[in-house]
Amino acid sequence: MSKLKHMLLCLALGSCLIYASDRPQRAVTYSENPEYPEIAKRMDLHGTVKLKIWIKPDGSIRRVEYVGGHPVLAESALKAVKNWKYAPALIESNTVVEVKF
Repeated sequence: MSKLKHMLLCLALGSCLIYASDRPQRAVTYSENPEYPEIAKRMDLHGTVKLKIWIKPDGSIRRVEYVGGHPVLAESALKAVKNWKYAPALIESNTVVEVKF
């Protein structure tokens, strides 16, 4: 659906959901690097894990969802990203992040 059609539909219904892609990205104020899993070290495994995150208005993480990447690295990435903090905003937002190992 085009943005114009979406906006007209929102006006007709009297409410509108603003998608994260329509808003500027929120700044990360705190992040921590994931722990490199011992099994990944033994396998000499490197790569990127893609995660979708939901950020509460206060900047804390409400939910993290694994999207892609090597499963051996996923748990460590999920654990680290749950502790990240973002700049406060008026509403909840979501974004996709990539964690590189």
